[in-house]
Amino acid sequence: MRTRVFLLVLIAVAAVVFFAARLVSNDYVFFAGYTVLQFVVLATAWNILGGYTGYVNFGSAAFFALGAYATVFLHKLYPLPIPLLIVTGGIVSGIVGFGMGYLTLRLRGAFFAIATLALAIVLQTLVVNWDYVGGSRGAYIIRPNEIAFIGPYIQYLFLLMLALAVIALTIARGIERSQLGYGFATIRDDELAAEASGVPTLRLKLVATTMSGALMGMAGAPFPYYIGYLQPSSAFALDYAVNSIAMPMIGGTTSWVGPLIGAILLGSLQQIATVTISSAVNLLIVGLLLVAFVIIAPNGIVGLVQGWMRGRAK
Repeated sequence: MRTRVFLLVLIAVAAVVFFAARLVSNDYVFFAGYTVLQFVVLATAWNILGGYTGYVNFGSAAFFALGAYATVFLHKLYPLPIPLLIVTGGIVSGIVGFGMGYLTLRLRGAFFAIATLALAIVLQTLVVNWDYVGGSRGAYIIRPNEIAFIGPYIQYLFLLMLALAVIALTIARGIERSQLGYGFATIRDDELAAEASGVPTLRLKLVATTMSGALMGMAGAPFPYYIGYLQPSSAFALDYAVNSIAMPMIGGTTSWVGPLIGAILLGSLQQIATVTISSAVNLLIVGLLLVAFVIIAPNGIVGLVQGWMRGRAK
């Protein structure tokens, strides 16, 4: 299936999802759906660097928060439409991703992962001490109750995140089937051998860190309008770092569909747990599922299904 056809199919599915959610006539569906779609974008973005390229990023929350605080900054400076804020958040986080990649090009494995975690800590410290965006006190974002032609504002935010999910999945699938994706795979499999074969590994890693960071920033840009009150502890929450890693690993990291499956599965379970038990058990759910899949299906759900299909073919 070509990328253009794939995009049209995704748009059709997204339209069905949106209008089906409107038929339910319950705004909580949109609140929960927004969170699940947000994790679809984050998991897909993480997988470009962590799954396709093999560089584990513990700093997902930093890029997400950069997009969110770029929105707060511009909202206080001069309010812009959310689509423009999403683009701006993607640019800011993409630039930081490029800078992170440039500074850590020679780091590999655990050293790279620790560097990304350090980046998140440094950025959170800067935000906590930056009074213009609220500092440690946080900042309020007042949003309208409704928007023309759509209705309640949460439905508008849901629609925007649905569009972002379509864009992220299209990019991920396009990378997977392209020369760029094959270059990422050589780095993941054996970076030294790839360098010896003439693969421009340094350039490819810069592309991966930039694209991954930009998509995470785009996912974070509408967040202040969704939550209404943004503070460092919510923007840099551990949930984003943990979920963005766990969801691709549970779904499968070698395909665009893996992060999608993992995000829908884990995101839906967490929303159900939030309503029925408590949001405090969300990370417990992630931890238990992650341990179970590492033991039972180390290649994720996609790998498990592929192995089962190969077994039947024999």
